[in-house]
Amino acid sequence: MTDSSGPPFRADHVGSLLRPKNLLDARARHAAGEIDDAELRGIEDEAIADVVRMQADVGLRTATDGEFRRASWHMDFIYAIDGITKVTDQNIVVHFKNADGSLDYTPAGLHVDGPLGIERPIFGEDLAYLQSVVAEGQTPKLTIPSPSMVHYRGGAAAIDPAVYADEDEFWAALSAAYGQQVQGIAAQGCTYLQFDDTSLAYLNDPQQRAELAAQGRDADHLHERYIRQINASLTGRPDSLTVTTHLCRGNFRSSWVAEGGYDFVAEALFGGLEVDGFFLEYDDDRSGGFEPLRFVPPGKRVVLGLVTTKRPELERKDDLKRRIDEAAAFVPLEQLALSGQCGFSSTVEGNSLTRDEQIAKLALIVETAEEVWG
Repeated sequence: MTDSSGPPFRADHVGSLLRPKNLLDARARHAAGEIDDAELRGIEDEAIADVVRMQADVGLRTATDGEFRRASWHMDFIYAIDGITKVTDQNIVVHFKNADGSLDYTPAGLHVDGPLGIERPIFGEDLAYLQSVVAEGQTPKLTIPSPSMVHYRGGAAAIDPAVYADEDEFWAALSAAYGQQVQGIAAQGCTYLQFDDTSLAYLNDPQQRAELAAQGRDADHLHERYIRQINASLTGRPDSLTVTTHLCRGNFRSSWVAEGGYDFVAEALFGGLEVDGFFLEYDDDRSGGFEPLRFVPPGKRVVLGLVTTKRPELERKDDLKRRIDEAAAFVPLEQLALSGQCGFSSTVEGNSLTRDEQIAKLALIVETAEEVWG
């Protein structure tokens, strides 16, 4: 774990932020052919510079670009990996739930039909722009989907056997490609990288494991494979690069997919995943209790996602402090930090709250962290 001067910070946030209306309008105009790539990027640049200032104004030391250039937190990255093709006639259907019912998220599918590789860092130009607009004292954070996300939804069925005859070959190539990404962004001066991962959280849900088992997949041990492959992708990373992972049970238009605590994966995950910190979703009963945190070893930071990004209602500071105290019964207080439970806009649509409500949540995280840790 880094000391108090480095990431992950006592007050932190996951990454994505609500897109402003003018950016959404520009995206629609770009899709309609009314503006070109350069004009869209200029509008994105202005929106990102503004949201970086907002993060500084509320007192955050982490600065992300809000994922403003992406349609989703993961698919834009995955489709940019060499050897992966976007399959538009085979949409992935993900069933989300919310307090009012349910809705489906249907991104295009993917197919591994060539040798995997990442020759030039994906989002490298985006990171360079972020690095150019941060204020003194802000640390730019790049968020990307973990290697697990390339595999979880498609599995072996998405891999052309003519390219990779078995999954071991696929995994070796994927981890090597991710290794290229990690080394590339580190060489670019990145000091804070986050692997976003829903799969390791979904696998805690018995229903999710049952669905995978019905597909003939080894649901009881898949998390162990994912942990090994993430570690392989981080082999040889420089000491200057802090890596965290964020575990989420789904975040789309204020809805979720999976339920259940971290118990099923906790021992293997916290004890075996070679990252510096864990951003953990803990905003309601759906996330389970803090008991799995007993497996977190010394030297790793746990960022408690106690402030929900799904609803506009502002949490009470006293309630947040009480929950931090409850978590400290299982992992020392000095290893804990505070954040939102997920991003505010994992996809371009965003969650059901306003920009001002988002800012109030971020400010609450900063104020509470200052009162707890100083």
